[in-house]
Amino acid sequence: MFGSIGMPELIIILVIALIIFGPRKLPELGRSLGKSLSEFKKASNELRSTLEEEVRVEEQKEQRAKIEVEQNSALAAAIQPPDASQKTSDEDASTISRTNTGKPA
Repeated sequence: MFGSIGMPELIIILVIALIIFGPRKLPELGRSLGKSLSEFKKASNELRSTLEEEVRVEEQKEQRAKIEVEQNSALAAAIQPPDASQKTSDEDASTISRTNTGKPA
């Protein structure tokens, strides 16, 4: 928007500040401005780290839920009884063995 401030612009700003605030107040103003900027930077860094932490926690929760769903589906598949097609082939095998031996199974 404003672009970068070069040396001539900075000198003009300092001269105007010197005229407005005077030579005694200018160092105090500079210190308070520096403290304000450092506090703002610290607060923004804390906010950024908090947001990153929240995103990381959310991703871990999603991964845990996904793993839990996969484990539950694998467990359900292992516990589930054999389906009807497998039962039919078992019955067919016993019928074939009875007819081959001539004895009931």
